[in-house]
Amino acid sequence: MTTTKASEPHAHEKLYRSMRAQIMIGQLPPGQPLTLRGIAAQHRVSMTPAREAVRRLVAEGALTLSTSGRITTPALSVERIEELAALRALIEPELAARALPRAHFALIERLSAINTAIGEAAENHDAVGYIRSNLEFHRMLYLRAQAPAMLAILETVWLQLGPTMRAVYNRVRRNEPPRHHRMILASLRAGDEPGLRLAVRTDVTHGLRHLHVAGSM
Repeated sequence: MTTTKASEPHAHEKLYRSMRAQIMIGQLPPGQPLTLRGIAAQHRVSMTPAREAVRRLVAEGALTLSTSGRITTPALSVERIEELAALRALIEPELAARALPRAHFALIERLSAINTAIGEAAENHDAVGYIRSNLEFHRMLYLRAQAPAMLAILETVWLQLGPTMRAVYNRVRRNEPPRHHRMILASLRAGDEPGLRLAVRTDVTHGLRHLHVAGSM
Protein backbone atom coordinates (compact mmCIF):
# COMPACT_ATOMS: atom_id res chain seq x y z
CA MET A 1 0.00 0.00 0.00
CA THR A 2 1.32 3.46 -0.85
CA THR A 3 1.07 6.31 1.61
CA THR A 4 1.60 9.97 0.77
CA LYS A 5 4.22 11.89 2.68
CA ALA A 6 1.56 14.26 4.02
CA SER A 7 -0.34 11.39 5.64
CA GLU A 8 2.69 9.58 7.07
CA PRO A 9 2.91 11.57 10.35
CA HIS A 10 -0.75 10.76 11.05
CA ALA A 11 -0.22 7.10 10.11
CA HIS A 12 2.84 6.92 12.37
CA GLU A 13 0.97 8.36 15.36
CA LYS A 14 -2.03 6.10 14.86
CA LEU A 15 0.19 3.03 14.51
CA TYR A 16 2.27 3.99 17.54
CA ARG A 17 -0.82 4.37 19.74
CA SER A 18 -2.33 1.13 18.48
CA MET A 19 0.81 -0.92 19.10
CA ARG A 20 1.40 0.76 22.45
CA ALA A 21 -2.09 -0.21 23.61
CA GLN A 22 -1.66 -3.79 22.36
CA ILE A 23 1.62 -4.21 24.23
CA MET A 24 0.36 -2.59 27.45
CA ILE A 25 -2.64 -4.90 27.77
CA GLY A 26 -0.68 -8.03 26.92
CA GLN A 27 -1.96 -8.78 23.43
CA LEU A 28 1.61 -9.69 22.47
CA PRO A 29 3.50 -12.34 24.51
CA PRO A 30 7.02 -11.72 25.87
CA GLY A 31 9.77 -12.37 23.37
CA GLN A 32 7.43 -12.08 20.38
CA PRO A 33 9.51 -11.44 17.23
CA LEU A 34 8.32 -8.65 14.93
CA THR A 35 9.47 -7.23 11.62
CA LEU A 36 9.00 -3.79 10.11
CA ARG A 37 7.58 -5.37 6.97
CA GLY A 38 5.12 -7.46 8.99
CA ILE A 39 4.03 -4.46 11.10
CA ALA A 40 3.54 -2.34 7.98
CA ALA A 41 1.51 -5.05 6.26
CA GLN A 42 -0.66 -5.79 9.29
CA HIS A 43 -1.55 -2.14 9.84
CA ARG A 44 -1.65 -1.23 6.16
CA VAL A 45 0.95 1.52 6.30
CA SER A 46 4.24 2.14 4.54
CA MET A 47 7.60 1.27 6.05
CA THR A 48 8.26 4.84 7.24
CA PRO A 49 5.40 5.00 9.80
CA ALA A 50 6.25 1.46 10.92
CA ARG A 51 9.89 2.41 11.44
CA GLU A 52 9.01 5.57 13.39
CA ALA A 53 6.47 3.79 15.60
CA VAL A 54 8.98 1.05 16.42
CA ARG A 55 11.66 3.64 17.18
CA ARG A 56 9.41 5.33 19.75
CA LEU A 57 8.34 2.04 21.32
CA VAL A 58 11.97 0.91 21.63
CA ALA A 59 12.78 4.21 23.37
CA GLU A 60 9.98 3.53 25.90
CA GLY A 61 11.12 -0.03 26.55
CA ALA A 62 7.96 -1.48 24.99
CA LEU A 63 10.04 -3.22 22.32
CA THR A 64 13.66 -4.33 22.20
CA LEU A 65 15.97 -3.89 19.24
CA SER A 66 19.09 -6.04 19.04
CA THR A 67 22.35 -4.97 17.43
CA SER A 68 21.43 -7.21 14.48
CA GLY A 69 18.15 -5.33 14.03
CA ARG A 70 15.86 -8.01 15.52
CA ILE A 71 12.69 -6.55 17.05
CA THR A 72 10.92 -8.33 19.92
CA THR A 73 8.59 -7.61 22.82
CA PRO A 74 10.50 -7.54 26.12
CA ALA A 75 11.21 -10.80 27.95
CA LEU A 76 12.03 -9.48 31.41
CA SER A 77 14.70 -10.81 33.74
CA VAL A 78 14.00 -11.23 37.46
CA GLU A 79 16.15 -8.16 38.15
CA ARG A 80 14.16 -6.05 35.69
CA ILE A 81 10.85 -7.21 37.15
CA GLU A 82 12.08 -6.27 40.65
CA GLU A 83 13.09 -2.82 39.42
CA LEU A 84 9.75 -2.17 37.75
CA ALA A 85 7.90 -3.56 40.79
CA ALA A 86 9.74 -1.12 43.04
CA LEU A 87 8.72 1.76 40.80
CA ARG A 88 5.06 0.73 40.90
CA ALA A 89 5.15 0.35 44.69
CA LEU A 90 6.56 3.88 45.01
CA ILE A 91 4.47 5.71 42.44
CA GLU A 92 1.01 4.15 42.68
CA PRO A 93 0.31 4.73 46.40
CA GLU A 94 1.40 8.36 45.97
CA LEU A 95 -0.90 8.87 42.99
CA ALA A 96 -3.79 7.26 44.85
CA ALA A 97 -3.21 9.50 47.89
CA ARG A 98 -3.16 12.60 45.67
CA ALA A 99 -6.38 11.45 44.02
CA LEU A 100 -8.22 10.87 47.30
CA PRO A 101 -9.44 14.49 47.86
CA ARG A 102 -11.08 14.37 44.39
CA ALA A 103 -12.47 10.83 44.70
CA HIS A 104 -16.15 11.73 44.74
CA PHE A 105 -19.11 9.34 44.80
CA ALA A 106 -19.45 9.12 41.01
CA LEU A 107 -15.81 8.11 40.60
CA ILE A 108 -16.05 5.43 43.29
CA GLU A 109 -19.18 4.01 41.66
CA ARG A 110 -17.43 3.96 38.29
CA LEU A 111 -14.43 2.16 39.80
CA SER A 112 -16.78 -0.36 41.37
CA ALA A 113 -18.38 -1.01 37.96
CA ILE A 114 -14.95 -1.52 36.38
CA ASN A 115 -14.09 -3.95 39.16
CA THR A 116 -17.22 -5.92 38.27
CA ALA A 117 -16.02 -6.02 34.65
CA ILE A 118 -12.65 -7.37 35.87
CA GLY A 119 -14.52 -10.17 37.65
CA GLU A 120 -16.49 -10.99 34.50
CA ALA A 121 -13.28 -11.13 32.45
CA ALA A 122 -11.76 -13.46 35.06
CA GLU A 123 -14.79 -15.77 34.97
CA ASN A 124 -14.57 -15.89 31.17
CA HIS A 125 -10.79 -16.51 31.25
CA ASP A 126 -10.35 -13.38 29.13
CA ALA A 127 -6.73 -12.45 29.83
CA VAL A 128 -6.62 -9.32 27.67
CA GLY A 129 -9.98 -8.10 29.00
CA TYR A 130 -8.80 -8.70 32.56
CA ILE A 131 -5.57 -6.76 32.09
CA ARG A 132 -7.30 -3.96 30.15
CA SER A 133 -9.98 -3.47 32.83
CA ASN A 134 -7.45 -3.72 35.65
CA LEU A 135 -5.34 -0.96 34.12
CA GLU A 136 -8.47 1.11 33.51
CA PHE A 137 -9.36 0.78 37.21
CA HIS A 138 -5.99 2.12 38.30
CA ARG A 139 -5.69 4.78 35.57
CA MET A 140 -9.15 6.21 36.27
CA LEU A 141 -8.25 6.69 39.93
CA TYR A 142 -4.80 8.10 39.25
CA LEU A 143 -6.09 10.64 36.71
CA ARG A 144 -7.76 12.39 39.67
CA ALA A 145 -4.31 12.97 41.18
CA GLN A 146 -3.67 15.65 38.55
CA ALA A 147 -0.01 14.60 38.39
CA PRO A 148 0.59 14.01 34.66
CA ALA A 149 4.37 13.59 34.90
CA MET A 150 4.04 10.83 37.51
CA LEU A 151 1.29 9.11 35.55
CA ALA A 152 3.38 9.22 32.36
CA ILE A 153 6.26 7.50 34.15
CA LEU A 154 3.89 4.88 35.54
CA GLU A 155 2.38 4.16 32.13
CA THR A 156 5.87 3.50 30.79
CA VAL A 157 6.32 0.94 33.58
CA TRP A 158 2.97 -0.67 32.73
CA LEU A 159 4.01 -0.74 29.09
CA GLN A 160 7.20 -2.67 29.82
CA LEU A 161 5.30 -5.14 32.03
CA GLY A 162 2.42 -5.75 29.60
CA PRO A 163 3.67 -8.89 27.81
CA THR A 164 4.86 -10.46 31.08
CA MET A 165 1.51 -9.73 32.76
CA ARG A 166 -0.19 -11.73 30.01
CA ALA A 167 2.20 -14.63 30.55
CA VAL A 168 1.51 -14.55 34.28
CA TYR A 169 -2.25 -14.53 33.76
CA ASN A 170 -1.95 -17.66 31.61
CA ARG A 171 -0.19 -19.44 34.52
CA VAL A 172 -2.33 -18.09 37.38
CA ARG A 173 -5.97 -18.70 36.49
CA ARG A 174 -8.08 -16.04 38.19
CA ASN A 175 -11.84 -16.31 38.66
CA GLU A 176 -12.52 -13.05 40.53
CA PRO A 177 -11.25 -9.45 40.69
CA PRO A 178 -8.09 -8.71 42.71
CA ARG A 179 -9.28 -8.84 46.33
CA HIS A 180 -7.29 -5.75 47.23
CA HIS A 181 -9.49 -3.67 44.94
CA ARG A 182 -12.24 -4.02 47.54
CA MET A 183 -9.84 -2.54 50.11
CA ILE A 184 -9.06 0.33 47.73
CA LEU A 185 -12.77 1.07 47.24
CA ALA A 186 -13.45 0.87 50.98
CA SER A 187 -10.58 3.27 51.73
CA LEU A 188 -11.83 5.72 49.11
CA ARG A 189 -15.34 5.66 50.61
CA ALA A 190 -13.92 6.23 54.10
CA GLY A 191 -11.46 8.94 53.02
CA ASP A 192 -8.74 6.85 54.65
CA GLU A 193 -5.39 7.89 53.13
CA PRO A 194 -3.13 5.49 55.11
CA GLY A 195 -5.51 2.64 54.34
CA LEU A 196 -5.61 3.61 50.67
CA ARG A 197 -1.83 3.74 50.39
CA LEU A 198 -1.56 0.32 52.02
CA ALA A 199 -4.29 -1.19 49.84
CA VAL A 200 -2.73 0.08 46.61
CA ARG A 201 0.78 -0.98 47.61
CA THR A 202 -0.48 -4.44 48.63
CA ASP A 203 -2.43 -4.81 45.38
CA VAL A 204 0.64 -3.91 43.31
CA THR A 205 3.13 -6.06 45.21
CA HIS A 206 0.77 -9.05 45.37
CA GLY A 207 0.41 -9.10 41.59
CA LEU A 208 4.10 -8.52 41.01
CA ARG A 209 5.06 -11.52 43.16
CA HIS A 210 3.56 -13.61 40.37
CA LEU A 211 5.60 -11.62 37.85
CA HIS A 212 8.76 -12.41 39.85
CA VAL A 213 7.96 -16.11 39.64
CA ALA A 214 7.38 -15.80 35.90
CA GLY A 215 10.70 -14.08 35.41
CA SER A 216 12.54 -16.86 37.20
CA MET A 217 10.96 -19.62 35.06
